[in-house]
Amino acid sequence: MARKYPIEKIRDIGIIAHIDAGKTTVSERILFYTGISHKIGEVHEGQAIMDWMEQERERGITITSAATTCFWTPTYANGDKTKEHGINIIDTPGHVDFTVEVERSLRVLDGGVVVFDGVAGVEPQSETVWRQADKYHVPRICFINKLDRMGASFDKSLKSIHDRLSKRAIQMQIPIGTESNFTAIIDLLTRQTFDFEGNMGEKTTAIETPADLKEEIEKKRSLLIEKIVEFDENLMSQYLEGHEPSLEDLKKTLRKATINNELIPVFCGSALKNKGVQLMLDAVIDYLPSPINVPQIKATKLDGETEVLIKPLDSEPLAALAFKIANDPYVGTLTFFRVYSGTLKKGSYILNTTKNNQERVGRIVRLHSNQREEVDEIYAGDIGALVGLKDTTTGDTLCDPARPLLLEKIDFPDPVINVKVDPKTKADQEKMGLALRRLADEDPTFKVSSDPDTGETIISGMGELHLEVLVDRMKREFGVEATVGRPQVAYKETITGESEGEGKYIKQSGGRGQYGHAKIRIKPNEREAGNTFKNGIKGGSIPNEFIPAVEKGIKEAETKGTIAGFPMVDINVTLYDGSYHDVDSSEAAFKVAASMALQDAVKKAKPVLLEPIMKVQVIAPEEFFGDITGDVNSKRGRIDSMEDRESAKVVNSFIPLSEMFGYATRLRSITQGRGSFTMEFAIYEPAPKNIEADIIDGRK
Repeated sequence: MARKYPIEKIRDIGIIAHIDAGKTTVSERILFYTGISHKIGEVHEGQAIMDWMEQERERGITITSAATTCFWTPTYANGDKTKEHGINIIDTPGHVDFTVEVERSLRVLDGGVVVFDGVAGVEPQSETVWRQADKYHVPRICFINKLDRMGASFDKSLKSIHDRLSKRAIQMQIPIGTESNFTAIIDLLTRQTFDFEGNMGEKTTAIETPADLKEEIEKKRSLLIEKIVEFDENLMSQYLEGHEPSLEDLKKTLRKATINNELIPVFCGSALKNKGVQLMLDAVIDYLPSPINVPQIKATKLDGETEVLIKPLDSEPLAALAFKIANDPYVGTLTFFRVYSGTLKKGSYILNTTKNNQERVGRIVRLHSNQREEVDEIYAGDIGALVGLKDTTTGDTLCDPARPLLLEKIDFPDPVINVKVDPKTKADQEKMGLALRRLADEDPTFKVSSDPDTGETIISGMGELHLEVLVDRMKREFGVEATVGRPQVAYKETITGESEGEGKYIKQSGGRGQYGHAKIRIKPNEREAGNTFKNGIKGGSIPNEFIPAVEKGIKEAETKGTIAGFPMVDINVTLYDGSYHDVDSSEAAFKVAASMALQDAVKKAKPVLLEPIMKVQVIAPEEFFGDITGDVNSKRGRIDSMEDRESAKVVNSFIPLSEMFGYATRLRSITQGRGSFTMEFAIYEPAPKNIEADIIDGRK
């Protein structure tokens, strides 16, 4: 099976945005215009193709990132099929509880289309996904959507991008008309005006440009050209001498600057009214990178030190990254992967270097949303899914057994909220274990544990909606009925001072006894640095073979703090002395001694309880401003900033998670149902003493 498109004609892109910016509607239009779907599914009618989970259709939000392959011939190619490109699209969720889906998608994308709501402009989640895209150096273009809505303004939205995200954003188009009179789009580079005709806007036709806009076009066009020529000395000198560079040269330079993250082209339209999507697709082809335009991916050999550069060539050995696991009711486990080099063939053997085991490649599928097409092989730069891999999880490296290497892992945040789940019947109990294991395999920010004291099952996630959706999926996909407890905050403990501790475990019984003795020093690490252990034994007071047991004992003791039994974080432990017995010492004895030493040291090192603080943004009409700020203060919150939006006030604040349960209902009653809010995890901070006392009482 030969490659359908050369690698330079492949685009791996993601569509990222704040919740409700119309991201899924944009994806649906892309599927329609590229011929993947023959009718348009609307989100507001619960028919969107990319949102295929029941929960997504009911809530009208995207929860999982769906991957789709489609094909596009640019509109200016006049139907010339040799100019057709393959586009792999990942539609990511906009809701902050599913930020892990955005994070893992960005890791495997080469470029992104960031969608903004033309009324609201930059919203809090737009900032979060923008920062994530910056972290992975993803080149992007912007699409200001919903220009047909009341209160929409291209200029205001562009200004909010400049003010809050990046001064490098450049205007590529001018919309003609505003709100319900939004009719056509002017392309600044070509000076052409485009109208979208046909029932679904499928015919893009060039029409005459309105004479009254010619002056504005020339003004904005020369600004655009000035920005572009800055990135090429030859064009710059041509331009300064009064010669305008050719369209081809301008496009080529803009493409290079976009790929290097030096410029961000901004386009406009209304996906719902079928305007501007085809021109945005042209821009994906023109300005976003193919797999050979991005910096080479770095991997390491299994020693973790030697660096290997991965070349995006079919002839190279295979290197791929599994970026998502999904359970499909019909085919079982689907492992989504991105091939960075080589070819993945059906029937071959691949090595999962993260887990160090070999797996056989059974079925390979390309996805068109939730429809599948079976293929025999997938080439470098492409995205697909494997059916039925046994041990592969998110972030694992899959490679040719002849060249074992590790691609950079994806880091995921820790969960901040816990809930108890109890199966309703004995039959549910057996099914629940399987269901939770499957869901935890799919989602790295979802953790399952059991309470050691009560034996109850605890599930942990990124927010109330996150856990609500998972419990709902457990019921629908796995048929498990369960009762869910009240959400609990995932507190942590740490120390603020330095101290020393000693643990001695001596047990004499008939026969061989037990002897372990360890002395440690502890001090706080920087926040978010994690726990560290250092062996500082000089002169063999504890033999080397017992050091791993000491470290294990410390690690286990760190899972239960001395204040209220929450996990301890950011502690630096140094083992500096101890003693042993020739006959009675054992690994088990040193493990217990180390655990006792840590408990002893922590009590003396001024331990504190840490609580998760959330970044909260409330948007509501101005008349409720006083009530909202008063409510924030009553929740131990601190206001960070305030801003004005058209007919609304925006309040940004930091509030402890424990004060935010049931806030949606509270906000509705304060604002007569006219306020909305978003929140995301910000940082862990020490809890005030009175709160700490309440939590300790609650634990008892």
